[in-house]
Amino acid sequence: MRMVDLIEKKRDGKELTKEEIQFIIKGYTEGSIPDYQMSSLAMAIFFQGMTENERAELTMAMVHSGDTIDLSAIEGIKVDKHSTGGVGDTTTLVLGPLVAAVGVPVAKMSGRGLGHTGGTIDKLESVPGFHVEIDNDEFMKLVNENKIAVIGQSGNLTPADKKLYALRDVTGTVNSIPLIASSIMSKKIAAGADAIVLDVKTGAGAFMKDLEDSKELAKAMVSIGNAVGRNTMAVISDMSQPLGRAIGNALEVQEAIDTLRGEGPEDLQELCLTLGSYMVYLAKQATSLEEARTKLEEVIRSGKALETFKTFLAAQGGDASVVDNPNALPQAKYKFELEAKEDGFVSEIVADAVGTAAMWLGAGRATKESEIDLAVGLMLNKKIGDEVKKGESLVTIYSNQEDVEQVKQKLYDSITISKDKVEAPTLIYATITE
Repeated sequence: MRMVDLIEKKRDGKELTKEEIQFIIKGYTEGSIPDYQMSSLAMAIFFQGMTENERAELTMAMVHSGDTIDLSAIEGIKVDKHSTGGVGDTTTLVLGPLVAAVGVPVAKMSGRGLGHTGGTIDKLESVPGFHVEIDNDEFMKLVNENKIAVIGQSGNLTPADKKLYALRDVTGTVNSIPLIASSIMSKKIAAGADAIVLDVKTGAGAFMKDLEDSKELAKAMVSIGNAVGRNTMAVISDMSQPLGRAIGNALEVQEAIDTLRGEGPEDLQELCLTLGSYMVYLAKQATSLEEARTKLEEVIRSGKALETFKTFLAAQGGDASVVDNPNALPQAKYKFELEAKEDGFVSEIVADAVGTAAMWLGAGRATKESEIDLAVGLMLNKKIGDEVKKGESLVTIYSNQEDVEQVKQKLYDSITISKDKVEAPTLIYATITE
């Protein structure tokens, strides 16, 4: 088999076989296929696409390019959740303890963030003492005991994907649905999940800005998951404005606690109940989505979801008293209010620009080496559709630096106030199950 023949085959729109795809991924991972040939193939895939079979075979070839995690020591059906990212996306912090409280095992592997705020691990490390450095045996034991544990990404998972992603990043081939879908799904499958719930974001703050592209990506990932024996469902949710109100690590932990108490922002709570219902249903802890949702609402009402969060934090060294005493979380030195300059209605909040403003405060990483300030961030006091009076606070800025003029200007440029009333955007556009 020669790589050049396979490049030409894909260039001409023909379907690659399982053996050909395995040859490509093995050769590229080991280094016998050079970057210039792989980038040529990526560009051919970018223009010609891939069939459902090719996508599934590419995903599994990447899964088998490195280690895979065996979660069979954990009792029950393990359901993983993946979000394609966004601004103020606190769902994992809420969903973990929420579905664990219903009896669904949550064995979560998470990473650190690059961009406007930290990743799930950075956010959890806002809780004094919390750590993810636990070995696999301890990880399995905690999930069996408490139904939830979070561990850092370790080992040599999907090395082919890491290598190919870095190449796509510099060759103009990132925005290819087959390559995005197989990249995401290979990591989820290698991490050992039995079933997968996907939260595919759409809008200005999302990777996929266009609704039709988001649907296409969701369908591609669901089709891959189901083709390789993982029950997979997707929800397409809005990211035209930040989710919830908090953007920043400790602020998002506080928002997650409020939501588990039943007092969180309406959009965050609704999305978590929707995603959680799918997780509970796929884990066979409910016979219908309606029954699953009822169970989730009950554990919020009874306080069991919040107790599960406390148990989870304490089991991994965290100070669980933060749940009842939010002042124990990292606190910013300064608070500033961004005041509305006119009366009207909020008609636009550009999510990614607001995320950038939070990153300038130190809530996120501009590069992998950047240090995160866990205390700082933004709290949105108004969302799209809300009425606002001149002088009212649009955003509270939590900062450890006195000069926030640049941040304020970025926020003013990102928030539009109009005279006419505007409807709040749709939160959930579609659910995809096949």
